[in-house]
Amino acid sequence: MPPLPAPNLDDRRFQDFVDDAKRLIQRRIPAWTDHNVHDPGVTLIEAVATVADQLSYRLNQVPERHYRKFLDLLGITLRPPAAARTDLTFRLSAPRPEPVRVPAGTQVATRRLPGEEQVSFSTLADLEIAAVSLTEVRAAPSVADGPSELADLGPAIARGERVTCFSDVPRPGDRFYAGLSAPAPHCIVLLRTDSEIEGIGVDPRHPPLRWEAFTGSGWTGCEVEEDSTGGLNRPGDILLHLPPGHVPSLINGIRAAWVRAVVTESAPDYPAYSHSPVLSRLSAACLGGTVAAIHADRVRGDVLGEADGSAGQCFPLARKPVLDTADAPVLEVSSDDGWQEWLSVPDFAGSGRDDPHFRLDKAAGVIELGPTVRLADGSMRSHGRVPPEGTTLRLREYWTGGGSAGNVGAGVLCVLRTPIPYVKSAGNRRPAGGGRDGETIDEAKLRAGRALRTGDRAVTAEDYEVIAGEAAGAAVRVHCVPPAAPADPVRVLVLPDVVGYGPGRLPFAALTPDKDLLGRIAAALDQRRMVGMRIVVEPPRYRGVTVAVRLRARRDRDCDRLAADALAALYRWLHPRDGGSAGSGWPFGRPVTLGDVHGALAGLSDLDYVEDARLYPADPVTGARAEAAQHVEVAADELPFSFDHQVQVRP
Repeated sequence: MPPLPAPNLDDRRFQDFVDDAKRLIQRRIPAWTDHNVHDPGVTLIEAVATVADQLSYRLNQVPERHYRKFLDLLGITLRPPAAARTDLTFRLSAPRPEPVRVPAGTQVATRRLPGEEQVSFSTLADLEIAAVSLTEVRAAPSVADGPSELADLGPAIARGERVTCFSDVPRPGDRFYAGLSAPAPHCIVLLRTDSEIEGIGVDPRHPPLRWEAFTGSGWTGCEVEEDSTGGLNRPGDILLHLPPGHVPSLINGIRAAWVRAVVTESAPDYPAYSHSPVLSRLSAACLGGTVAAIHADRVRGDVLGEADGSAGQCFPLARKPVLDTADAPVLEVSSDDGWQEWLSVPDFAGSGRDDPHFRLDKAAGVIELGPTVRLADGSMRSHGRVPPEGTTLRLREYWTGGGSAGNVGAGVLCVLRTPIPYVKSAGNRRPAGGGRDGETIDEAKLRAGRALRTGDRAVTAEDYEVIAGEAAGAAVRVHCVPPAAPADPVRVLVLPDVVGYGPGRLPFAALTPDKDLLGRIAAALDQRRMVGMRIVVEPPRYRGVTVAVRLRARRDRDCDRLAADALAALYRWLHPRDGGSAGSGWPFGRPVTLGDVHGALAGLSDLDYVEDARLYPADPVTGARAEAAQHVEVAADELPFSFDHQVQVRP
């Protein structure tokens, strides 16, 4: 086996050192004109060059563990990996008359494939899948018509009569209420209509209807997973994902756990209701629930061993690396009074002799106790308490795992590794994101250089981006917009992790970072900003763009495949994180032109030529398009957002 290549920190050799010295002599000592080898001064230069050549050779033999020690001297340790997160949805085999509990730590994994490692996620909290039934059916006209009582539709439905859900001609704001017997936060509620329903005029794929649930903070939107009724337009099922915080409440003196349907303004290209939907039967049941999960395993009560009574002891953990979590790790040390809690500190500089402190190297998975240092006068100083000999140490709880392998796509997690009665399946409806591998030595070297250059202070725009990027993680893109005027704040724009989403159009909601991420970045910048400088951490603005192209395929080529490839190429080219010519994300402030469209399609092997291409500015929320333009302007704090590109292929 050939030896591993050694790092080349200094590629200068003996003659290079000699030549450099002679050039400096000519510049600084012009009177020294004899540079031949017989000159005594040149002999001294060659002797020093020999020593420097040997030092550079030894420096190039430095192993990786020495790099770690050099980084430790700078206070830089390798960062542990980050764990991907997602929401797992558990589904029952059938509705149950009693609640079903999914305990925290339940594991769901990917399918085991040859040559691939199985990826497993663990739930972070208990999930209770409630048992619900329908107790109330009510309706009310739009609030624009003034206060009104909720009409009770329950008795008529019980008699098998047909009732209207809204006004005879539904108007925006009309409401249809369904009262459940119990709250069902985080759960999937099924509303089933078993009889004839007549809702006339709407497009069943885009009904002007919004479903909401009452929470402690008011009415909150529900996610509609499936609506086979087409907006109460025919018999079928409606699957609603209820938000957290769903609670029972009093409405017009009627207590129930309420969900409701509200008529909304119809989209410009879709019709509105011309007559109210009519139904004669409605039922409700709970089919499952959703809970947050992480690509990691929780380790509890890891016994590290016994102390020998000396300072500076190190104890390896049973598993590594240790993930960063909101809860600080707690070391427990046995004593006559039970277990004593020791606190984690980043270093022992401020630790005294009796302070119960320890340090955790998360990447290496090692617990370090405080050392004892000999001072200049010969006395000893202890940085941290030393546990007595024979005492047992254990780490109460920590999470291990993580890595970029956890950034799996939607629907990939489908193997329920922890069997639960009455639960038939589990899966992730959205991609998992946020996972990244642990930091390597090379990456730590680059970070050390940036830290030495910036002094860990935010002064320039690059400093803001470096500090914000370190606080956010590798999967998050940050961009600093300097203030246009002295009184303006520094704006740090944050594009959240969208690594787990597949090709195609990104959900607009996925482009909004969560409050925890924004708060973490703001806290890191606030500690390092200049005095008097205001900082705003927020998401970028997005400029909607729709591309419509007509393509000519090569002879005997598959037109459907060309259309699919062209759509994927357009979405990839305009991607906010992975788009652009360099593949590192669309540049902030760069306009989108027709030339970009041709550049995105140029690499398609089945394409003969582009017959026509048009750009349309679009609203990223509603999708409303403006007139075609030669280019779409993008401001300095904006990124393009692809909205429903259209491709037509002619053979």
